[in-house]
Amino acid sequence: MTSVRLWWIALTIGLTFGNLAYGQEPFYKGKTIRIIVPFSAGGGYDIYSRIIARHIRKYIPGNPAVIVDNMTGAGGLIGTNHVYKVAKPDGLTIGTPIGTIFVQQLVGKPGIEFDARKFEYIGAPAQDTQLLAVHRRTGIRTVEQWLAAKTPVKYGTTGPGAANEDIPKIARAAVGLPIQIVSGYKGSADIRLAFNSGEIDGLANAWESFKGTWPQEMAAGDVVIILQAAGRGHPELATVPLVIDYAKTEVARKLVQAGINNYGATARPYVLPPGTPKERVEILRNAFMETTRDPEFAAELKKAKLDLNPLDGATLERNVKEIFSLDPALVPKLAEILK
Repeated sequence: MTSVRLWWIALTIGLTFGNLAYGQEPFYKGKTIRIIVPFSAGGGYDIYSRIIARHIRKYIPGNPAVIVDNMTGAGGLIGTNHVYKVAKPDGLTIGTPIGTIFVQQLVGKPGIEFDARKFEYIGAPAQDTQLLAVHRRTGIRTVEQWLAAKTPVKYGTTGPGAANEDIPKIARAAVGLPIQIVSGYKGSADIRLAFNSGEIDGLANAWESFKGTWPQEMAAGDVVIILQAAGRGHPELATVPLVIDYAKTEVARKLVQAGINNYGATARPYVLPPGTPKERVEILRNAFMETTRDPEFAAELKKAKLDLNPLDGATLERNVKEIFSLDPALVPKLAEILK
């Protein structure tokens, strides 16, 4: 066989495989991505996810379908465990666990079957400003009035590990607020119904969710915001004090910092199961950040009265891992508060 013929065969093989590679369809073409929301429909996590689902697909090569599934229960634990343990690590299942559930892992909450440090982090659309609020029928308008209340305010929550339960528990311990936890609601939409009916008289909720999913209650003045459970105040709530300002001791301040203030830096994360191929993680990270820069996406969030203050996947991952650097001496105390 002549050298010319060998050269021609080699060139033909190279061109054939090159054309196959060039013509290979994107992985996501014809596929469906599921976003698992671990709370009921109608709450902030659900609405953010549905808006993201409508826009992110155009930034994913192959333009896949993107749907939202609500997998409720145990304060978001059932859906988060599912993403970690059951979902295939193929880039087709995205979870959105609540940020406080990572603190629950730190303190050894039973039922947690995931390691937050092993998720693949896509990003977060916003960093929450959590609030402690009461119904106006309580007559409470200030922290001082609340501290002096003879009857604890019934607080509706979805369960241990959810921000709406953990944050009131920490505030109760650190500040001395009279709060009675009423746990087990499926999501903030169910808590809203209980709040309106008088079944409960208070809740912890993000400012972003209040604006987006409680418009009637806000307009009527039924929601009275007493404290901001955040590391810094929201610019729209300049007159509302912070929980940490009322912490009674240095230990209480450290617990508020660890269990409340750090929450905003890990709120509303979007994650993939451990072991998801790195190239698909990068595809979804890039698509997520492109989505947050999309004017149509921003306009839809604004219409829904939801904030846009995104974190990229790498930054979000670092913030989560910082939770696990908490002073070990504080962990048992935090566990006792959150049990």
